[in-house]
Amino acid sequence: MELRAVTGSAGELRSDCVLVGIHEAGKLTAAAAQLDRRVGKRLSAVIRRGDFVAKLGETLLLADVPNAPAPRILLVGLGPRKSYERKGYRRALTAAFQALVRTRARRAVSWLAREPVAGVDAYYAGRFAAETLASVLYRIPDLKTGTKPPAPSVKRLTLGFANDRARREAQRGLDDGAGIAAGVQVTRDLGNLPANVCTPSYLARTARGVARRQRSVRVRVLDRPAIARLKMGSFLSVTHGSDEPPKLIVLEYRGSRRRAAPVALVGKGITFDSGGISLKDPGGMDEMKFDMSGAASVIGTFAAVAALKLPLNLVGIIPACENMPSGRATKPGDIIHSMSGQTIEILNTDAEGRLVLADVLWYAQSRFKPRFMVNLATLTGAILIALGTEHAGLFSNNDELAKRLERAGTKENELVWRLPLGDAYDRLVKSKIADMKNIGGPNAGSITAAQILQRFGNKVPWAHLDSAGVAWQDSDQKPLAPSWGTGWGVRLLNRLVAVSYE
Repeated sequence: MELRAVTGSAGELRSDCVLVGIHEAGKLTAAAAQLDRRVGKRLSAVIRRGDFVAKLGETLLLADVPNAPAPRILLVGLGPRKSYERKGYRRALTAAFQALVRTRARRAVSWLAREPVAGVDAYYAGRFAAETLASVLYRIPDLKTGTKPPAPSVKRLTLGFANDRARREAQRGLDDGAGIAAGVQVTRDLGNLPANVCTPSYLARTARGVARRQRSVRVRVLDRPAIARLKMGSFLSVTHGSDEPPKLIVLEYRGSRRRAAPVALVGKGITFDSGGISLKDPGGMDEMKFDMSGAASVIGTFAAVAALKLPLNLVGIIPACENMPSGRATKPGDIIHSMSGQTIEILNTDAEGRLVLADVLWYAQSRFKPRFMVNLATLTGAILIALGTEHAGLFSNNDELAKRLERAGTKENELVWRLPLGDAYDRLVKSKIADMKNIGGPNAGSITAAQILQRFGNKVPWAHLDSAGVAWQDSDQKPLAPSWGTGWGVRLLNRLVAVSYE
């Protein structure tokens, strides 16, 4: 996809389709007014007839308008001018690009970024355009053997601006948006693949592929014997029931001086979670292929950070395995030894994410001594009960890190909501025969899971994001249209690490 920003007039710049915005009450934007004069006030005539009300997200495609610079004109509703802001701009872009890809236009010029938007400068106008187009163009990988629908025709998007300064900033935004979108696509592809394809080994190969494309990224993959030598008994306890070999994937990005302390990102990589001996109910178990969404977000973030060439050092650590039942599987009642030396009583083998993360958080803080750590995991169904599908749960031992995550989530529309930690909750995971239990009982399930993680990440500023409610979307038409991965977390983590080094 070719993305570029230019200056010029909406009535002159030629393409296969020109996109202009119109506010409610027939208020033409500056670009729409330029185009309207070029085509003999035909846009105004459409509005006077009531054929286009210009509600936010409404579109109307006009074809073969005389004197137009393109065979197609796409009118895009921006809603009331006084309430047009950041979210409205994103919604208008989404509607416009969805209408665009239904045509066979190869080259399009959008003037939506030229108009003033509250809270959006030229850089973000360009970045949001690149990200939104990539999202609209995204197609879920499928293994159908029949004829596939034709790919969208759009190959070039041009954004029009009134002055050169805005054009330069927008081009930077387009370039950065393309890099971030590429990382989101990696994350979505991994989540959307079936678990018999996206195995721990496949996650490792994908991480290596990022390193091949980006020379600033290095990857090491540790196998079961190497994991055992690190004494990661908690991680390995989850893998006993599976024939798929576990992998510990370690990514490193060097964009700053070598001795600068890195930021550590840890992603849960359970490529399929049956629940183990504590077997899940069959309904919805197919969605447990998404239990590696945290790992996918970390890999996607590395792809984005490397593409943007951010001046920072970054470490990503992914414990990848399956959680399956078998004669070798860990059983309720077992006691396991973690890398930290702490012992854990297993009461429910379906509470496995905290077990793999426990060892890796300890490894991250001990081996890399990061400035701060963030782990991302589809950890608990309880977070859906608490927050639904609008926010991820945020837990942290550091107020400043928590505030940074909240600000980043708001800016990127990947929202988080902070929940408490404390001794009262920690007492719920105490065990009479081990240092802790792996579950805390029926109440405060997301919080007690975070309390367990805090015991292994308490030497550095740390935050835990429980993304079980936001990592994938259910379809109302399931099973005809199954759930799909959202790519959640790449934008938030990218902004978090970028701002931390500004």
